[in-house]
Amino acid sequence: LAAYSEMGGGELDLRSGWDLYRQKCRVASFRQWPFASDCSCTPDRMAAAGFIHCPAENAPDVAQCFFCFKELEGWEPSDDSMAEHKKHSPRCAFLALQKEPEKMTLLEFLKLDKERMKNLIVCTACNEGRD
Repeated sequence: LAAYSEMGGGELDLRSGWDLYRQKCRVASFRQWPFASDCSCTPDRMAAAGFIHCPAENAPDVAQCFFCFKELEGWEPSDDSMAEHKKHSPRCAFLALQKEPEKMTLLEFLKLDKERMKNLIVCTACNEGRD
């Protein structure tokens, strides 16, 4: 991470985002989600698929995976959040988890979060390249 900082990437807080491993924390981000009930992409289902709600002014339905950082928008009430996530980000390690993060050993969790941090660095570098 020091090398990342020296490359102009700034400081990375390793613990940043750890709360998002908990589904209830992801659900809480969907307070303004346009599809609350009577549809397939409810806040609970979106959070179960790893998404957090991060609306933009012109895109109120933007959801981003907290792990692979894939953003999706243009949701329809009949969309299956897990299927959409798998379709657009099939290599997301969050989708392949065999047990809840709370039940992992510390070593298992740190290895998993190492992958999330790699994704964050790649995502940040890609976004900076667009500017």
